[in-house]
Amino acid sequence: MQIAKVRGTVVSTIQDPTLRGVKLLMLQLVDENGNLLPKYEVAADNSVGAGIDEWVLVSCGSAAREVPGNKQRPVDAAVVAIIDSIYVEDRLIYSKKDQYR
Repeated sequence: MQIAKVRGTVVSTIQDPTLRGVKLLMLQLVDENGNLLPKYEVAADNSVGAGIDEWVLVSCGSAAREVPGNKQRPVDAAVVAIIDSIYVEDRLIYSKKDQYR
């Protein structure tokens, strides 16, 4: 899994039929210090309901198809959680509640 920040949504009117009804999010990956990396990923969000500016856990590769509902979908990235906080070596890297103050 990787940590990412939701930067936007991806809308497609013509798509594989198995993707109908799937929310697609544009994610920007985050490093271990909470810095945004110049790397982006489009991920399916079937069940979490993440929104713009939220930090999420994203599962990539074949593991993304293990998320319920993705088994037959052509996805290689899926949002699996919305992050509340991240601590690294007793240091707060991210806190959702502090983000909106």
